[in-house]
Amino acid sequence: MKLITEELLDNVTREAQENPRLRMNYNLHESLDAPIHRLLNALEPGTYLPPHRHINKEETYLVLRGSLLAFFYDDLGNVTEKVCLDPSAGNYGLEIPAATWHSIIVLESGTVIFEIKRGPYQSLSPEDIAPWAPASSDLEGAAVFMKRMLEV
Repeated sequence: MKLITEELLDNVTREAQENPRLRMNYNLHESLDAPIHRLLNALEPGTYLPPHRHINKEETYLVLRGSLLAFFYDDLGNVTEKVCLDPSAGNYGLEIPAATWHSIIVLESGTVIFEIKRGPYQSLSPEDIAPWAPASSDLEGAAVFMKRMLEV
């Protein structure tokens, strides 16, 4: 049995806050080869996840605490939908269809999501990272991009 507790969320959050990327996973699946990946993803404001897609797998996010904005884009980078996930407002999670460009912006410190997607782990191929958005290594560009998304 694996119990998800406040203490576990606090520990993963602390690790995210100490990580330069401002996020940290806690895998519940046993290996990267597992057929289904289940994980906690602690996310802090300012973390940048470049818009990306998973060609052959859906993703499900359930917000356990905190809040975030999820963005969906067309192939040219135009925002097609924006959703605020915030359990205190009654919006708990979403399923992201396969091959859908998406990104998130974290709104609250201590945000933790439960994420589910099909395994095994595959790093994103270059064609699945949005060419119209800053690279994860471009910190200045990422900050400008996230600011612009907040204004959408």
